[in-house]
Amino acid sequence: MITLVRRAAALCALGAALAACGTSGSARAPGPASGAPSTAPAKPAPSRPPTLAPGPAGLTPVFEHGPRTAGRTIALTFDADMTADQGPRAASGERFDNPGLISTLRRLEVPATVFMTGRWAEEYPDEARSIGRDPRFEIANHSYSHYAYTDDCYGLPTVSRDRMRSDLERAYASFRKAGVPDAMPYFRFPGGCYDKAALKELTAAGVTAVQWDVVSGDAFATDADAVAREVLDGAKPGSVVVMHCTRSAAPVTERAVRTIVPALRERGYRFVKVSELIGAANGRA
Repeated sequence: MITLVRRAAALCALGAALAACGTSGSARAPGPASGAPSTAPAKPAPSRPPTLAPGPAGLTPVFEHGPRTAGRTIALTFDADMTADQGPRAASGERFDNPGLISTLRRLEVPATVFMTGRWAEEYPDEARSIGRDPRFEIANHSYSHYAYTDDCYGLPTVSRDRMRSDLERAYASFRKAGVPDAMPYFRFPGGCYDKAALKELTAAGVTAVQWDVVSGDAFATDADAVAREVLDGAKPGSVVVMHCTRSAAPVTERAVRTIVPALRERGYRFVKVSELIGAANGRA
């Protein structure tokens, strides 16, 4: 009898990893088969960037600003614009990038979201890759061509409805080719122009359209102080500020940022990326 008890105890200890001995505990997840080598625990899947739920009738949702009551956070966003037909201008020496601005954001330790066109990423792949691999920044989609998704949008050429989604997807392909690892599922319409038809065409792409509530006025501006005043006068908790990352079209933006950043910090603002504001809007902050 004693021998049988000892054998039972040994078997119980041997099987302790699979079930509690002498109890009827709940079932456990199956382990490796007998004799199979053990494996390291699987790494948790990376969390998906926050997005908004589809809008009315399932249309692409539109985000303009974060919660006003979730702290003094603000997002500076920069449009890296280059239209599909501006290659000859770039070849002749016109600069559609602004490395000085990116350097200033890094020096001031300011997180930011860059809405980039696919054509810009093709023209400046090293810069696109550098921005995209810097955890301080996130790259989002500003279309491939920077052609408008509606008629009568600041004189921009237009994309036909049947090419809207492919234009967006072509931009993501350009980012991947440049070496951008994780472009965000956010889309900014060229010129900020959209209508219900455009929202419908992009529904299947699963993106959140990102607009803004503070216009910096930096496009074609020559007075950096005036740009800074526009931002400082319009800033509110949760604001999204639209600016530009193109030297030829926004030559004073970097100087304006050097004024904007310390002034907003003195007011108690904390700079965040758009993803944090969207997360806060979803209650995920």
